[in-house]
Amino acid sequence: MAIKNDVIVAIATAPGPSGVGVVRLSGFDLTPFVSGILKKNVLTPRFAELSWFHDTTGDIIDQGLALWFPAPYSYTGEDVLELQGHGSMMVLSSLISACQSFGARLAMPGEFTQRAFFNGKLDLTQAEAVIDLIHADSQACAKGALRSLSGVFSKKVSVLRESLIELRMFIEGSIDFSEEGYDFLATIPPHLSPQCIEEQLFSLLKDASDSLVFNQGRQVVLIGAPNAGKSSILNALSQDDLAIVTEIPGTTRDAIKHQIVVQGIPFHIIDTAGLRETTDRIELVGIEKTWQAIDKADMVLLVIDVEKGITLTDQQLIDRLSASLPIIKVANKIDLLADAGLSDQWIKVSAKTMFGLDELKNKLIEVSGVKVSTAPPFLARERHVAELKTCLHHLRLSQQVSEIEFVAEELRLTQQALNSVTGEFTADDLLGEVFSKFCIGK
Repeated sequence: MAIKNDVIVAIATAPGPSGVGVVRLSGFDLTPFVSGILKKNVLTPRFAELSWFHDTTGDIIDQGLALWFPAPYSYTGEDVLELQGHGSMMVLSSLISACQSFGARLAMPGEFTQRAFFNGKLDLTQAEAVIDLIHADSQACAKGALRSLSGVFSKKVSVLRESLIELRMFIEGSIDFSEEGYDFLATIPPHLSPQCIEEQLFSLLKDASDSLVFNQGRQVVLIGAPNAGKSSILNALSQDDLAIVTEIPGTTRDAIKHQIVVQGIPFHIIDTAGLRETTDRIELVGIEKTWQAIDKADMVLLVIDVEKGITLTDQQLIDRLSASLPIIKVANKIDLLADAGLSDQWIKVSAKTMFGLDELKNKLIEVSGVKVSTAPPFLARERHVAELKTCLHHLRLSQQVSEIEFVAEELRLTQQALNSVTGEFTADDLLGEVFSKFCIGK
């Protein structure tokens, strides 16, 4: 994927009226924009200058601050000009039009960060961390994304890469000089052994996998018979009246989704239609959607009405669920029956009085499989975890084959997958997918 050398422009602040709005330009020659829009010959680097902004006819558009970041000391590695004016969409649109008249084109989504990547200002994990930081749902997620942006994840990958390169030197040397009688394999230092590198790679993979929970959250589906109180549980967890609650069975028909954050981990709670035998065509559609949601869930909350106990329908539902799907059993309406006679497997709650909700939240954390103490060491994505799993696969294969040429090939494939994590070796279509998720001005 080749980078273009033209000048790009975009509004860098969120849409809608605001106190301040920012228009950003990037390219390798912004002289026409400095002279045309600001009517100045030169700007002091990294210094905010109060300026009038003009259109191509010389009329004033706005007054604000102009900041000049000459290459390569800028976000993109190119010359960057930021025009900070009033946050009126009319003003900002006029500024964009003026920039286009002087030769700029509108930036594509993520193109500023894409240029930073191609110009060596960021690697791919850092570029992805930018969008993760923008969309962070919790303080823990934001801290993890910031650590990835600062290079924590990249440095861990780089250390592994260097060890792999050194190990490959010994392996390739033993092939190239096999007839010389020199045993390169006997001189491999212990810290470069495949076993040692595997331990480091496995540790990195575990950290990356754990961080996915902070980044993507867990999908939790509320299931149970009609009127068990699933919608009330959703409202209690979200502390909002999101779902309609009535005594009429089958009130909930469309799935209602809401996100809560517990100890830094996002949980996407989905309230679904009650599961029962019915001839109501609309309710049947809702029940079908419930099973579709269950198929995609990371865990389910099985809610029962404590006054009715575990019914035959509840037991049939439990039997139908996949054995690999974690089930959190919730006995609701405990305020109506203090002694429910249920085992400790059931979490007793009252959506009405909020009793037991803290225990339920702690159970969500426990089932999520992540030990929560602080923010993750960095933030990873599914792509990173997949590439690291590929690395581990080929590294283990290198220890199972006997022919030295096969060992060398598996180590090469290990390094290739590791390079893909940070973008050292990445297909163009993947880069397009990554940067298309960004907003226009980033």
